[in-house]
Amino acid sequence: MTDFPKDPAPNGTVTKQLIEQLRRHPKRVVFTEGEDLRVIQAAARLVEMEAVAPILLGNRERIRNIAKEHEVSMRFIHTIDPPLSTDFKLFCQRVENMARYRNVQLASPEELVSKPHYYGALMVQYGQADAVVGGNMALPAFYFRALINTIKPLSSVPKIFGTTMLEGTHLRHLGGSGVLFLADTGLVPNPDIQQLAAIAIETGKLAHHFLGRKVHVAMLSHSTKGSAGTPDARKMAAAATLAREIALSKFLDIEIEGEIQADVALDPVASEVKLPGADQRQTADVLVFPNLDAAHISLKLLQHVAGAQNYGQLILGLARPAAQIPRTASVETIFGTAAAVAVEAIKYHQLYPDGDE
Repeated sequence: MTDFPKDPAPNGTVTKQLIEQLRRHPKRVVFTEGEDLRVIQAAARLVEMEAVAPILLGNRERIRNIAKEHEVSMRFIHTIDPPLSTDFKLFCQRVENMARYRNVQLASPEELVSKPHYYGALMVQYGQADAVVGGNMALPAFYFRALINTIKPLSSVPKIFGTTMLEGTHLRHLGGSGVLFLADTGLVPNPDIQQLAAIAIETGKLAHHFLGRKVHVAMLSHSTKGSAGTPDARKMAAAATLAREIALSKFLDIEIEGEIQADVALDPVASEVKLPGADQRQTADVLVFPNLDAAHISLKLLQHVAGAQNYGQLILGLARPAAQIPRTASVETIFGTAAAVAVEAIKYHQLYPDGDE
């Protein structure tokens, strides 16, 4: 079996805050790939913290045997084998109705619903779980396809995207509260101006929900305030302008700046040098990247070279909370991601006001 990264010694700053919120508002999180020791261990820890009611999808006997072999408690962890579940026929009917409503051709309902990704997404879409987490044993495309085909999209977001939350108290300038949100880290290869603005707004709203204060969003570029007049730099500047207009019209407590370089966004000293005479700036809480390559490479370098702890990615643009975890995820990443997406579910009606329309 592949050796996955060992958990770093957790400083617990982020997860402690998430768990405190969840103990007051516990949520049901369904894990689509439950036949994974890391998921079982993370689920047991969430139960121990009295924060989440985990639901593991997969072969019940296999899951319990894995837990028993590794001496992991299954107390209060619910397991569901989709084809054998009492809701299987109901979900098949709903998938059939969904395909007819959307006028699309899908595989047979029974074949789709028997797949844990689809079953888990259906549970969230129809209120039988508050959030879904998956991707730890599958290619991301399979998981994303299930989410897109099953969970209602938000009309205000042109395309779904991913946000990753980073923590690292040993790192300098990692967000204004020691937490940094990166977007889009997994889905949109080359976002246009409207998509970039939506990424800034939705990630800013999410960061505000987590941090509980005004958040600062930086639209990153190789240019700062017109220092380079390339088309890419002008695109980021235009996206920042559009995002500010949206934030103002919706009375959002989000400050959006761009286009700016990463050092200006994160390091006050660099900001003073490159923007002399400007008002004192706050360190950015959210970094919006110009394309997927820049975001994904930056995430991997921060994680594997700098040692930042990652949680997510949280999938935004859907009317229900969902998260994708990489196949190389540690138990800490799975635990923290589940806690994060569960906290997202606490104020889901405020974050996604058109989700029930």
